[in-house]
Formats: sequence, structure tokens, C-alpha cells
Amino acid sequence: MATYLEFEEKIRKIEEEIVIARTKADEPAIEILEKKLEKEVEKTFKNLNDYQKLQLARHPDRPYALDYINGLLTDAYEVHGDRHYVDDHAIVCYFGFIDNQKVLIIGEQKGRGTKEKLKRNFGMPSPEGYRKALRAALMAEKFQVPILMLVDTPGAYPGLGAEERNQSEAIAKNLFEFANLTTPTVSVVIGEGGSGGALAISVADKLAMMRYSVYAVISPEGCSAILWNDPSKVETAAQALRITSDNLKQQNLIDDVVNEPLIGAHRKKDEAIMALKEYFLSSVEELKKLSPKERQERKYQKIMNLGSFEE
Repeated sequence: MATYLEFEEKIRKIEEEIVIARTKADEPAIEILEKKLEKEVEKTFKNLNDYQKLQLARHPDRPYALDYINGLLTDAYEVHGDRHYVDDHAIVCYFGFIDNQKVLIIGEQKGRGTKEKLKRNFGMPSPEGYRKALRAALMAEKFQVPILMLVDTPGAYPGLGAEERNQSEAIAKNLFEFANLTTPTVSVVIGEGGSGGALAISVADKLAMMRYSVYAVISPEGCSAILWNDPSKVETAAQALRITSDNLKQQNLIDDVVNEPLIGAHRKKDEAIMALKEYFLSSVEELKKLSPKERQERKYQKIMNLGSFEE
């Protein structure tokens, strides 16, 4: 059963009316209601504030990494484990084909349902997850297979065990190693990009965000707790952090915005998957026109320009 957010309530009512009209085979009513729905969707989704976009990024019906992987890959083969400790299920790595393009997809997977969420640790990777991602990336580098990274995490797992196994070192090493890859790399924030947990698989030749995804150094909840000690300030924090795709593109912190359907990827998953596929394939074609040395130089300049400003 579909989940509706508070600001989607009018859309829910119209969709329910359409279902009733279809059971009655009332074609004139269906046509009128569908036009009404189209107008309501446009009115609602073209006027979203930053907090509402945050809610969409966390929407339980939003496609997760494995939804994209299952929709994109053929001849998929999963890579397990970091060869040091354990297989972290919060990060998944698959080799396969997107059309005729060989690819490695690395994704952060949140999971649905209590059992699956616990297995995936709510999408919060431990050090071994990042080490698995790096291990797979170095395999792709060896054979010059392009890499697609799907970012969707509230943050790296902050537990005692993760800290004992060097969480910060694992993230830092990924930043260093991914910056030095010569194979084409594309990273896309598909939902929630939280702090270093997201950054560990975000260093790429091209970094993009789905239209309703967010990317931040800290969650709005954490920000409101630190600055105001008041959980009711979450909406204010979301606005102040400028975490949406449009804001980050405006600040040149990302390269592109992938235009998922106006009503959101949670309502039209197949269209969202197709939009990401087209973006990735076109990006790879663009990157292949550059030599490995040119790609590395462009990546270096992009990294060095982060944080620059004009007075």
C-alpha cells in the first residue's frame, strides 16, 4: 500500500476517486479526474520547500539502490566481503551490464521491513562496507570498467565496533583511493546523502543528485539539536543547510541534477530508473572522450575548487 506524505493528501484523494471511477468504468469521470490530478501534482510539486524535499528523499516508497540495480543490470554478479572482517550488507557491489556497457555499481542499501532494515543496518555502513566498496572499485580499475555509485545513507554507522575497526580511516582511505581512480566514475545521490557516510562513495568524475534527493554534512535533526537544542527547528535547519539538489548545483558542489518524474521517484520508479540510466550512459560516453590523465586532472581541479568563494 502506497504511503502518502501530509502535503500529498489532496493527490491521494484524487487517486482514490480515479480508482472508484475505474471500477465503475466511468470514462468521462476518469478523464476529468486525471486532468485534475495532473494540475494538483504540478501545483504541489513545483512549490515544495526544502523540508518537504527532505521528506521525499526519505520516503519509504522511494527506490533504493537494489531497486536501481535490479532495474538496470543484466548478467549481475555480486561481490561480497572486504577480505578482512565480514560482509557489510549496508553496501552492495555488483558487476554487470547496462545495455552493452560493462559496469560496477556500488550502492548504499537501506532495506524495507524490520528484518531487512536490520540486515542492512538502516543503510549505515561500517568500515568493512567501505573496504568492500574499495576492493570492488580496484577490481573495476584494473579492467577499466566504469563505476556507478548510488548514495543513500543517513550517515556512516557511529557504533563502538565501527570506531574500534577504524571507521574514519576507512572513509578517509576511500576518499584518497577514489580520487586516484582512472576508470570513469559517476556518483549519484538517489535519496539521502549524509555526512562522511555519503562522501566515502561520492568522489567521482561526475557527482549528481536526483531531483528530490538531499546531501548534507549533518542531518537537519542533528543541526537543530546542536544549534537550538530544539527538535521543532528541523524545518528551519533544513532551509539553512541548503541541502537540496538545486541549492547544491547553484553552489557548484555537484555537477548535475537528474530529473526524476515531477511527482517523485516514489510514484514512478521505472521512469526514475530510466532517467538515471540515461544520465549514467551519457556521462560515461562523455568521460571516455577524455584520456585517463585528463579525467584525473579534471577531477583534481574539481576537488580543489570545493569551498572556494567570491566576496
